[in-house]
Amino acid sequence: MHDLIIFILIISALLVVASLLQPLAERLRLPHSVLLAAVGVAIAAASVTLLQVRGVPMLREAAEAVSGLSFNSSTYILVFLPALLFQAALTIDVRRMMEDAAPILLLAVVAVFVATAVIGLALWPLAGVPLVVCLLLGSIVATTDPAAVVAIFRDIGAPARLVRLVEGESLLNDAAAIAIFYVLLEIITSGDEPDLLMGAWDLAMDLGGGTLLGIVGARLGVAMIPLLRGRRTAEVTLTLALPYLVFVSGDHFLGVSGVVAVAVAGLVFGAGSRSRLSPSGWAYLDAVWEQVAFLAGSLVFILAALMVPKLLGTVSLHDGLLLLVLVAAALVARALVLFLLLPPLTLLKLSAKISNSYKLVLTWGGLRGAVTLALALSVTEARGIGGEDQRIVTVLATGFVLFTLFINGTTLRPVIKLLGLNRLSPLNQAIRNQVLALSLADVRDSVQQTATEYEFPPTVARAVQKPYDARIQEVTSAGSLEEQISDRDRIVLGLIALANRERQLVLEHHGLQTVSGDIIEGLLRNAGEIYDGARTAGRIGYNRAARKILRLPRAFRFAYALHRWAGIERPLARQVAKRFDKFLVRRLVLEELIRFNSRNLKPLLGIRVAELLGEVLSGRLDASTKALDALGLQYPEYAEALSQRFLRKLALRREMVHFESLFEDGLIGQELFEDLRRGVDARQKEAERRPKLDLKLDKVALIAQVPLFNTLAPDELKRLARVLRSRLALPDQTFIRTGDRGTAMYFISSGAVEVVLPDRRIRLGRGDFFGEMALIDGGPRRADVVALTYCTLLELRSGDFEKFLKANPDISGRIDEVAQERGVKRVA
Repeated sequence: MHDLIIFILIISALLVVASLLQPLAERLRLPHSVLLAAVGVAIAAASVTLLQVRGVPMLREAAEAVSGLSFNSSTYILVFLPALLFQAALTIDVRRMMEDAAPILLLAVVAVFVATAVIGLALWPLAGVPLVVCLLLGSIVATTDPAAVVAIFRDIGAPARLVRLVEGESLLNDAAAIAIFYVLLEIITSGDEPDLLMGAWDLAMDLGGGTLLGIVGARLGVAMIPLLRGRRTAEVTLTLALPYLVFVSGDHFLGVSGVVAVAVAGLVFGAGSRSRLSPSGWAYLDAVWEQVAFLAGSLVFILAALMVPKLLGTVSLHDGLLLLVLVAAALVARALVLFLLLPPLTLLKLSAKISNSYKLVLTWGGLRGAVTLALALSVTEARGIGGEDQRIVTVLATGFVLFTLFINGTTLRPVIKLLGLNRLSPLNQAIRNQVLALSLADVRDSVQQTATEYEFPPTVARAVQKPYDARIQEVTSAGSLEEQISDRDRIVLGLIALANRERQLVLEHHGLQTVSGDIIEGLLRNAGEIYDGARTAGRIGYNRAARKILRLPRAFRFAYALHRWAGIERPLARQVAKRFDKFLVRRLVLEELIRFNSRNLKPLLGIRVAELLGEVLSGRLDASTKALDALGLQYPEYAEALSQRFLRKLALRREMVHFESLFEDGLIGQELFEDLRRGVDARQKEAERRPKLDLKLDKVALIAQVPLFNTLAPDELKRLARVLRSRLALPDQTFIRTGDRGTAMYFISSGAVEVVLPDRRIRLGRGDFFGEMALIDGGPRRADVVALTYCTLLELRSGDFEKFLKANPDISGRIDEVAQERGVKRVA
């Protein structure tokens, strides 16, 4: 019990130190991890020194406790690494990362192999240990720690792409390096001759199996989210369990890379769960994981730093020489990848060009951290590695970590500033001036309004407004945005802004829970495609991506095929309902985007560009409205029910916000608030029920809607229903093609079609029929027939055609009249 108390006390004290170091790091403008490492080494060194001091029992006891605080490498890897990897992957925007997938994979995978080989070959002639041991050291120091680098990048305003490259590289880099490390460690400890083919096979199985495990685990996790019914604590608990489940399953049961599994699981879960979790639920999850990552990152860094004196042990002058060779080899290996292997990707159009300034920063910014120290520690615990081999690996790995933290980490900020990467591009600088001028003008006007309301003397208002007038003059003197940036650049900028805003609006609708998660996921995916299209191909790419959502998805086509050929209508009814929901949300989003363009983008980008953006949005709105109206005309009751459901859910949400405001202001008590909330929850559950969509394919009812069959008695209608088949035609579907053999004629129960003849087009609507001409004269089809909207058709097959006409002479006469008008004579 006493040891446990001491352990808890030390861990708590270290957490206090870590929390105090964060604001100190900001003040000193140093990476937090650098200070953590420095303090950890200092604490360890002080404890070793105090152990030699006699006469101060309390200090000696504290030093003994710190010196006795030790963890094996598996503790670092099993306890801390899954959480750190999962959090890093969870917060990465996979869509944005895919823009630089090629360079990220090059830096994260290829660069690890290059670094392992270059470092191993450079040290082998000098270190006096086998080549495989030098390669093992190369794999250990190939792991990178992005925390310090990313913190510096964000602090000084480095380009977002540079941050994205470092984050993506570090996430997959650890997985690849650790996989290589374990393959090499197995070769050394087994004592067998190295088998390159077998090693390559083991590595491929590790990476491939880990990837598959991560995907499956994340998919299962995403599928479980709806079962939690929006309970935030349950959602967080699920995500806390997920990385450890896949890590342990991969490493200890399936024999694949648990590190790869965790990284992939984080990426897949992050991409799939945003449309399953409410926006507030995602924000809560993100905040919790940020705290978990801070705790784990701080502890692992400072605890690993405490091990530095032990890992260094006896250091010789020769070790210093080897360290210099290691540092030089690592820099050369990274430069080789960035300056020799990366340019071909640009030539092959697999990656956008990366400037030399970016490459220099990425070369110098390859900091190492706790993962490297943990792997070095695992070498000291491994059996089958000689004492000198262990010493060389641990000393050089530890020295390399200290070098990158205290040399690279402290000089990275000046290097970035020297290369000018902290300065805004001309485009961003012009936008900054425009935004600043508009914002300052709003603030100046609000100061005047407030002074008038509170009856401050005019001199007071002018004194406060004067600095704002001077700043407005300063930023506007550089010229307007229209003068500095071309129309094309401003249009692309506006389209990107609209795509980002569209994503936010879709997430807001997700928060209202007006539609299902898979619809939100589809809308978010399309918003991402629109963003990519605008970024790469401007207005053409934007419109091309926006039109994708108008296409019928495979699930819809499959459901339609089931209905057409097997008469199964439930899947089709579900797909039609989902399509209706999707276009309802899309129309609402587009209407808000039009207001956003007029309200926010017009003052920023200018009237001319805003008008062009408005035309693009209006075109999208017309297309979505047309698709929605086509469904609404076919199913008006369902359209009205969905609109009522949306407004009802919106009203309930606003009702709840009002109650929360009253509670926060202290106007109602806890008991009353809970009672009101229970009432809203009950009505919310009722409002969440989706109205049932009836495809109205009751054949007797459909036949009765056709004027041609008005004279039929109920019994005759039933007999006719047995030979007629109901069919649903989709908008723009070509139901009959010229030259095909006629096998049936069709009666239109609802909707409209267009008969496309060589010289004209004929529109037919409810009550009309078509396709009879090929049955009457026995010839091929003479025209295409295209559905203009969703149509419910009644199909009469050729075998039943003559029987039907003989049994119904009145209807036969009417069909003959129409056929004569169309220039066709019946074949006897």
